Amino acid sequence: MKATIITIGDEILIGQIVDTNSVSIAKHLNAAGIVVREKISIGDDRTQIIETAERALADSEVTVITGGLGPTKDDITKKTLAELFHSDMRCDERVAAHVEKMLTERGIEFNELNRSQAMVPACCTVLFNAHGTAPGMWFERGSHVIVSLPGVPFEMEHLMEDEVMPRLKAHFALRQIVHRTMITAGLPESMLAKRIEAWENALPPYLKLAYLPNPGSVRLRLSAYEVEGESVAREIESRFEALRRIIPHNIIGFETATMQELVHKILTERSLTLATAESCTGGSIAARFTAMPGASAYFRCGVVSYSNESKVDLLGVDPANIARYGAVSEQVARQMAEGARRAAGADYAVATTGIAGPSGGSAEKPVGTVWIAVATPRKTVAILKQCGTDRGQIIDRASAFAIGLLRDCLNGHQTPPAETGHPGMSPERTPR
Repeated sequence: MKATIITIGDEILIGQIVDTNSVSIAKHLNAAGIVVREKISIGDDRTQIIETAERALADSEVTVITGGLGPTKDDITKKTLAELFHSDMRCDERVAAHVEKMLTERGIEFNELNRSQAMVPACCTVLFNAHGTAPGMWFERGSHVIVSLPGVPFEMEHLMEDEVMPRLKAHFALRQIVHRTMITAGLPESMLAKRIEAWENALPPYLKLAYLPNPGSVRLRLSAYEVEGESVAREIESRFEALRRIIPHNIIGFETATMQELVHKILTERSLTLATAESCTGGSIAARFTAMPGASAYFRCGVVSYSNESKVDLLGVDPANIARYGAVSEQVARQMAEGARRAAGADYAVATTGIAGPSGGSAEKPVGTVWIAVATPRKTVAILKQCGTDRGQIIDRASAFAIGLLRDCLNGHQTPPAETGHPGMSPERTPR
C-alpha cells in the first residue's frame, strides 16, 4: 500500500509557516502499514491541485490532502476537488448547525461565508470535524481513496485519528510496517558503522537498517515492511540485544530517548545533584534538564557566565588564566565547572566555554571551538570539541557533547584525552 501526501497553501511555499501536518500524517500511515511514497507542497492554484491529485491517484492507493478548506476566496481546495470528481455541491446540515453553534459560543456572527463551510461535494463522505468549522472529505475512485483535511494541525490530527485511520483500516487489507529505533551516542556515524559492520552484514534481508545522525547522537532504525508484526518485532529486539553487547556504553535507549533523559534518570536514582556553568551554550544545557518533570530533585542552579567578568565574579575563575590562556581554554572550562559545583554545593557540575560565531574565531581557535568540563566529587574532566560553523548548530552540538560527557563521568567510563590548549594566547573579550 502506497500513499501520497499533498499540502496546499501559498503560506507553506513562501516559508511563512512550517509544514508539520505531513510529518504527523506520515506517522499515522506508516503505523498502519501504508508506505508514504511522496510528499508534495503546492500553492492555492486550481490547475496545480487537479494535476497533482490526478498524478497521486495514478501512483498511490491513498492520497491525503491538507489545507485550503477555509471560508475565504483563496481557499479553493473543496471546489477544485468537486470539479475533479465531476460533482455538484450540497449543503450538509449537520456541519451547518455545528458551525453556527461554534460561532455563536465564540460571539461571532454567522454569515454566508461561514455557511459556505457546510457546502461539500455531493459525491464525498463528510468527515465530521468536532474541533473546527471545516469538515474533512473522503472521496473514492475505483480502488483509490483521496482524503481532504483542514490545514489547522490539531483539527487535522483529530480527523486522522478518529475518522481517517479507522476508515482506511476497514477499507484496505493492510499488513504491518514495523520500525524500531535505537539511540546511540559517543560514536560518529562513520565510526559507528565500522564498529557494527559485522552485525549489520548479518541482518536478514527483510530487515532494513538506516543511520539517522543528530547532534550528539546517531539513531539506528530497523524496519520491516508488509510483515507479520509480532514475530518480526521479536526478531528486531533480538538483533538489538546482540548490538547491545557490541557497543554497551554507547546506547541511550529507544525511539525518542535523549541523553538528558538518561542522565536525569541516573541523577534521580542515585540522589545526586547537578549545577551548570554555561558561556557559549547560553543556558541550553540547563534548559534541557529543567524541561523534564522531576528535575527539581537534583538540579541546583545554572549560571550563564557570558562575560569574562561574570566568570571571575560568579564562578571564581582566575583572571590570570583568562589573560594567559583565553576565555576559551581548558583551564577556564575546568575552573567554571569547579566554581559552579562549589557555589551550588552540587555533586556534579558541567561547564562550556567556546566560540559560537559567526565572528570571534581565529586560525588557532576557529568558530565552533568549545571546551567542555565536568567537575565530579573526585576529579574534573575536560574535552575539546569542534562543533561546526553555524551558531545554532554549535550551541546544539556543544550542549549534547556536554551532557554526554556528564553521562560518562556518572558511569565512570574512560573519557577520551583532551586536546591541549595553547598557552600564551590573547584573551577573547567578545561574548562566547
